[in-house]
Amino acid sequence: MIIFFDDRPFRIVRTNELTTAETSAFDHIVDLRLEKLQKSMFTGHVLFLNVTSTSAIQAISLLEKELPKEMLSVTLATREKAEVEDKVKSMYKVIKAAGGVVVKGDKWLFMFRRKKWDLPKGKLDKGENSKKAAVREIEEETGVKALVRDKICTTWHTYTMNNNRILKRTKWYLFDCLDDSNMQPQAEEQIEKLEWYSPTEAKSILINSFSSIRYVVDSLKKIQNLKEQ
Repeated sequence: MIIFFDDRPFRIVRTNELTTAETSAFDHIVDLRLEKLQKSMFTGHVLFLNVTSTSAIQAISLLEKELPKEMLSVTLATREKAEVEDKVKSMYKVIKAAGGVVVKGDKWLFMFRRKKWDLPKGKLDKGENSKKAAVREIEEETGVKALVRDKICTTWHTYTMNNNRILKRTKWYLFDCLDDSNMQPQAEEQIEKLEWYSPTEAKSILINSFSSIRYVVDSLKKIQNLKEQ
């Protein structure tokens, strides 16, 4: 599970899933059996070991009070992943959304919205499943008709709305473009333009994007690389 707090990643992983390469990349590794959780620990890329549901809630509560400027990412390693995730979700009202990457030949569809490059996505309607919602949102926001191919990943991010703590879950899918003859940005959603970019070309525009969108793109690249091997 990966949650974005102000576009900074907060991951919950199983302890035995961490590789040597991953652990060597952290700036700080803190064993919560040996040290008490403190705000000063949230600097750079930090890994917390032996995380429980209680310490996960403490970590999130600290971040929600004030996000440390020095924090780049947080990873919580636990042997109780499902329990920790359930506890975290219980803190919020969960809103479900879906979106995707549409492929046409060797190009991917991106949109420029609110001065950032983004991917089409939106909330599920009542009784709608994620795949249908993603298809609908893509057509509404871009005018492109698309066909679902594969699941890419799931992201979560937090925000406050009407004094409620919101956790938005977005399921991301890979799509084939069926018809882009009516492609047009949805002005009501403040979408200024739509462009097709190759993965190589997308590297430069994604500098002006969100960490969550770069995470989706990186997840797709990993899937494609695995299939090519």
